[in-house]
Amino acid sequence: MAQAVGYAQIAAHFRQQIQDGVLQPGAAMPSMREVSEQFQVAQTTVNRAFRVLKSEGLTLPKAGVGTVVAGPISNNISARVALHASTGTALGRGESSRILQVGTVGADELVAPRLEVPPGTPVHVRRRIVSRGGVPVHLSSSYYPSFVVAATPELAEPVSTGASRELAAERLGVPQDRVLEEITSRIATEAEKAALGLTIDPAVVTQVIRTVHLADDRVVEVAVKVVGGATPLLYPASLR
Repeated sequence: MAQAVGYAQIAAHFRQQIQDGVLQPGAAMPSMREVSEQFQVAQTTVNRAFRVLKSEGLTLPKAGVGTVVAGPISNNISARVALHASTGTALGRGESSRILQVGTVGADELVAPRLEVPPGTPVHVRRRIVSRGGVPVHLSSSYYPSFVVAATPELAEPVSTGASRELAAERLGVPQDRVLEEITSRIATEAEKAALGLTIDPAVVTQVIRTVHLADDRVVEVAVKVVGGATPLLYPASLR
């Protein structure tokens, strides 16, 4: 006898379709009756799955239409680490990363204490825009100390590696251990508005400052990620 499909599996099915771009932002979700027939389950099960998708910011109700797909999402670091472990890349299907700047800068008051170096210390920066299905999802500036670039010279090239931090950890022979993510909201700069396609003035963005430590306690990366204020940020966490 075939095992019954549960609400979590149905939610996972549509979550993947949204993340892969099969279901585009603004597209109407199938009706609960259609999903009920597709998976051979009661509509109460479908309703529970749809509530999960809504709680994750992936869908929203629209008068006269029903349930529609929300705008692009931006996954957190744990989701991307898991994606790299299973696929070899930190970019999902339908995602692309375009390098905007690569070079050396002096660590400023935001980056220096998190990289544990004196202000003004030369550090390497990689700025890029990540898009999903051609739609900008987030603008990211990653800062690396000199020992990371020495072990991973590819980071000095204006080419997307799809997993810069994972490559650095592999070269250094020390796994990633923990991350601190600091989240704030602020007004977007003109450059950020242009990169993310934000037309509202003033435009609000969410800034995530991410400090990643290796298992030997060294900081491998400090990244500043900026997303549009209407972009859902997913931060799932196991309570087990």
